[in-house]
Amino acid sequence: MSESLPHCLLDLVDDRYTLEDYQSVAPRWCVGCGDHAVLTAVQRLCRDEKLPPEKTVFVSGIGCSSRFPHYLKTYGFHGLHGRALPVAQGIKIKRPDLHVFVVMGDGDCCSIGTAHWIHALRYNMNMTAIVLDNGIYGLTKKQASPTSPRGQVSNTTPYGSHLDPLNPIDVTLGVGNASFVAQAVDWIPDLVHDIIQAGFRHRGFSFIRVLQRCPEYMGHRYDDWVQHPERMLLLKHENGLQISPDLGRIYRNQQEHDPADRQRAREIAAVNDPIPVGILYRNENVPCYEDEQVPDIVNTADRVARCLEAEFAKFTIEPPGAAR
Repeated sequence: MSESLPHCLLDLVDDRYTLEDYQSVAPRWCVGCGDHAVLTAVQRLCRDEKLPPEKTVFVSGIGCSSRFPHYLKTYGFHGLHGRALPVAQGIKIKRPDLHVFVVMGDGDCCSIGTAHWIHALRYNMNMTAIVLDNGIYGLTKKQASPTSPRGQVSNTTPYGSHLDPLNPIDVTLGVGNASFVAQAVDWIPDLVHDIIQAGFRHRGFSFIRVLQRCPEYMGHRYDDWVQHPERMLLLKHENGLQISPDLGRIYRNQQEHDPADRQRAREIAAVNDPIPVGILYRNENVPCYEDEQVPDIVNTADRVARCLEAEFAKFTIEPPGAAR
């Protein structure tokens, strides 16, 4: 009897997961939208890393990509435009045991959410941030975003955008506390998975930009890169990505790049053609903000009540002669 007990216990705590354990309702994105590839990669990651759904949280803002939490059978928070990062940080600081992912669009992160993006890099909290960059505001029907290419005709730029696009990778590398910076493209799904997995395993704030196609409003933007693999630059290194032989036969334009070399990462990020794909920068030595906090203070209900009463007392105006 005692010898069979461990086997019974193992059956009760079986940690084997399948893709179905992370799949919720069918996505309502357009056919051909790059969001599908990223969602599949993330579901594979959750399965491969055996992430308990009840210990995993996806936070998003507003946009097509921000429907992400609805399509995963985990905890999720669909927040306000540009405000996904502070919500995720609040979750992580109070529940450091949770696996926290943040999913944003290019407008969500790089426009209204810019301040939160920069300071999230400074704080370097242990979470994975994925920016699904299609270069347009899709949910609100085709307005130019900060990453729209120069000349892009949209409802807000009917004569074409007069500004060069923002480069989120270059901006991120310019923040001193940045600890993990990577870029993927939706049409190489295996590398989308591998890059997000590397970001998840990194302890710190992982910033991952995924260039993706929007078939409705930006249908042909990346056709030349999809049809001509030589216009892609795959970054490989023993401390970075490993390119499979099958993938290497298609994408032969590869370069050895040490993710520890920040200056070289910035030089690579500054080039848009060929498009660099891989881990541009990683620094395991940047401290996480949550590790700097005092761990022995427990906010019980009584303690919270006492603190609130003390704060309220500072602003209470007593009538003359009232007893204290």
